[in-house]
Amino acid sequence: MVGWGAPDPERVVSGVPDAFVLAIFGPTASGKTAVAEAVAERIPAEIVSADALQAYDGLPILTNQSRRPARLVAIWPLDYEASVGEYERLAHAAIDEVLALGRTPVVAGGTGLYLRAALTSLRLPPPPAPGTRGRLEARYDELGPERAHAELADRDPAAAAVVHPNDRRRVVRALELAEAGASLAPATDRLWSEETRRPTVLVGLDVQSEELERRIEARTAAMFERGVEEEVSRALARPLSRTARAVLGLEEIASLPRGEAEREIVVRTRRYAAYQRKWMRRIPGLVTVRADRPADEVANAILEVARARQRVPARRAG
Repeated sequence: MVGWGAPDPERVVSGVPDAFVLAIFGPTASGKTAVAEAVAERIPAEIVSADALQAYDGLPILTNQSRRPARLVAIWPLDYEASVGEYERLAHAAIDEVLALGRTPVVAGGTGLYLRAALTSLRLPPPPAPGTRGRLEARYDELGPERAHAELADRDPAAAAVVHPNDRRRVVRALELAEAGASLAPATDRLWSEETRRPTVLVGLDVQSEELERRIEARTAAMFERGVEEEVSRALARPLSRTARAVLGLEEIASLPRGEAEREIVVRTRRYAAYQRKWMRRIPGLVTVRADRPADEVANAILEVARARQRVPARRAG
């Protein structure tokens, strides 16, 4: 594992000198997709999506999928139950393949957990065996909060120290992880570690709140103009997984009149953007770039950051 500035024994990947990953994160409507596309027009690069919802096929308008080819976009049918662990394996393989081709992987997306999974090895526990959670929930209810928490303390004292006995969901989750040989309170929190699998330039797009809200409203209106209602209707005619149903705007469009659905999507998107901005502040090693300007200008600024760290290939001719 190497961090930014750590000795880099993997500076050459499959014969590619100065190999690095360029990661772009930011709140929804900050322009990540357009900026990533602009970067890929300037250097030999391929976009790798770090968006949990763009991974689904069948909702390109609602999930704002890039019209340019990108890896890990529309890879799963809508009835597929997605997981971070599976995404991590696919993202690592995609990044390594792009590097082996002599190109720069541009990892772009607004799902913070997916971004971290793409850039580092989270070492996630294996999924629980079928029926485990229901069994442990019944066990919690049978024992009661205090005794269930005491059982957790016997199995995983570190997890018990950070979970309140009355927090049924987290006690059950901690017991579930303990059975899988993992912990809710691992000794090393890899989620916020500065280490990355490959040398990485990590950029965050910063847009002032007023401008971000304007963009959210404009993008939401544009979705309806492009036919998002028909897209959702087609999607709901087929089976949907639990994770696919989490796509923002799906339920609103399906159940509310157009005007009301549009307003509710704007409100929910604003909340989600605020959450993403909190994530951005916690990502270690992130360099903030002002993004309230055209995508070409933002892409140029990002490449200047990368060049300052001597990690970027020469600009394409023409």
